Amino acid sequence: MDERDNARLVAVLEEIRDNQRVQLERQAEALVMQREQFALVSKQQERAEKLQQRAEVIQDRSAQLVAVSRKVLAVILPIAIALLAYLTWLIFRR
Repeated sequence: MDERDNARLVAVLEEIRDNQRVQLERQAEALVMQREQFALVSKQQERAEKLQQRAEVIQDRSAQLVAVSRKVLAVILPIAIALLAYLTWLIFRR
């Protein structure tokens, strides 16, 4: 190997080194973007969990309201029917 081959070899090695640096920089940028995306997904997941919890609380309240309304209806409906029957009896009694 002569001086020209050595110079060419050094140039190729420097080019390889430079390309490796560029690749490492790109990998670092990609890693930063992945971390940002992961943080965003984590934040969205937290929001979804909070929303799900709120929905469950609302559903529980709704179920309680429906149960109470059924109980109230079970009491009020017979009273209303009895009053309606009494009113009908009062009207037709004469």
